Amino acid sequence: MGLRLYNTLHKKTEDFKPKVKNTVGVYTCGLTVQGRPHVGHIRAALTRDIIVRWLEHLGYHVTSVENFTDIDDKVIEKQQESGKDWRMIAGTHIKEYMEACNTLNITEASFYPRASQHIEEIIELVKVLVDKGYAYENEGDVYFRVRAYKDYGKLSNKTIDELISGARIAPHETKEDPLDFALWKAAKPDEPYWFSPWGKGRPGWHIECSAMSKYHLRESCDIHTGGEDLIFPHHENEIAQSVAATGKEFFRYWLHTGWVTLGGEKMAKSTGHYFLISDILKDYDYAPNAGNVVRLYLLKTQYRNQIEFSKERLDEAKSAYSRIDDFMSQFHDLERTEKPLREDAFTEAMNDDLNTPKALGVIFDLVSTGYETKDENERKKIASSVKHYLNVLGFREKAERPFKELTDVLEDVLQKLPEEKKSRLFTAVAKTFLANFVSNIRDEQDFFPIMLNLLLFMKDELRREKNYEMADYIKKRITEKGILVQDKKIEHL
Repeated sequence: MGLRLYNTLHKKTEDFKPKVKNTVGVYTCGLTVQGRPHVGHIRAALTRDIIVRWLEHLGYHVTSVENFTDIDDKVIEKQQESGKDWRMIAGTHIKEYMEACNTLNITEASFYPRASQHIEEIIELVKVLVDKGYAYENEGDVYFRVRAYKDYGKLSNKTIDELISGARIAPHETKEDPLDFALWKAAKPDEPYWFSPWGKGRPGWHIECSAMSKYHLRESCDIHTGGEDLIFPHHENEIAQSVAATGKEFFRYWLHTGWVTLGGEKMAKSTGHYFLISDILKDYDYAPNAGNVVRLYLLKTQYRNQIEFSKERLDEAKSAYSRIDDFMSQFHDLERTEKPLREDAFTEAMNDDLNTPKALGVIFDLVSTGYETKDENERKKIASSVKHYLNVLGFREKAERPFKELTDVLEDVLQKLPEEKKSRLFTAVAKTFLANFVSNIRDEQDFFPIMLNLLLFMKDELRREKNYEMADYIKKRITEKGILVQDKKIEHL
């Protein structure tokens, strides 16, 4: 069986056939940057990560695009509330998001476009829609004529009659029809704006993704992903405006990630009902395998099903990953296996709409067998297979963050500190560091958390002494190694 994916557009699982042989384009609706990233955002990114990893494993060349919505109503509201420039707000939240993705070993997209970087392409697309009669301008606003597009509602399975019952025109809007949606918005006082044929303004939310996907991929492409909350109106509107403009199919497959819920309700920035991904990761900051636990927790549920967040389930994932990790720590320099054990079962699971829970089941079964097997050659064959499958699913190996990397950071930091500062810092940390050295060291991997603790202690001591520049430098160097660093309030003794 080849790869089959559940296509929201047709409400069924379908054989995957790219438009261009062996080449796949994937577009993901990414972060709207008015707030800090929460675990729901990371789950959507992880869906893209798994799709890309599996397609590449199958031999496809993949171009993936994940956008940032850095200019829209919500971002402008945050600018007005905080007094900070919208570009600064965007940059801060994008940086935090990318650090979290790095910690979880999420594959970098080929392109990360921002809406504000594609204003020219957005304006050109709106002009095409106006010229074709699918859009109209009124007092500087440009709207899409929903009724002019005959297939509207196909993705979300909504009818025009259903939409009319809930449609309203806000006091400031100048629509012909309550169903119409904004492509371009006239600028209000003190709002960011760009010059356009319709005056000063900014793009509507939906048109941004159509323009960016068309620019970085093709007018008609393969896979579009995003959270299930985006099916309507965002993705419905993307399809309508894109097909109306080009006359071509937009994306062939629409994959939607299920919500991460909290107490049965969707995590959302708009309601304040969420857990920041940084808060979830902070319990694992000192672990060499930071991010693997959260990755396992999320992959234990198939991407399109909702998942309930709880600390208990995260702890269960931690225990489950420890079982894998303890087994794999018995083996070093494993040779790559040409034919992994239970390959057919693993491939069948992943080809079945990316069924990661079933694929993980193959890994856990192998680990259980490995613990029970006495024959050392067979155990090594099992470990090689487990390593292969962990790599396919994007789990980070310990070897990717060895002790030596942090000793390089320490040597660099010490060269920048004056002698008296070095002496004072080492006096403060010697007892803790040496106690750990004596009692906990079993192999080189055990140095990692101790060395990381040493560097973090030095960072906090420097902050306490108001040497913020050097403290921030240590944080920057640790972050470069793929480790998320949480600053905590330093209490004066």
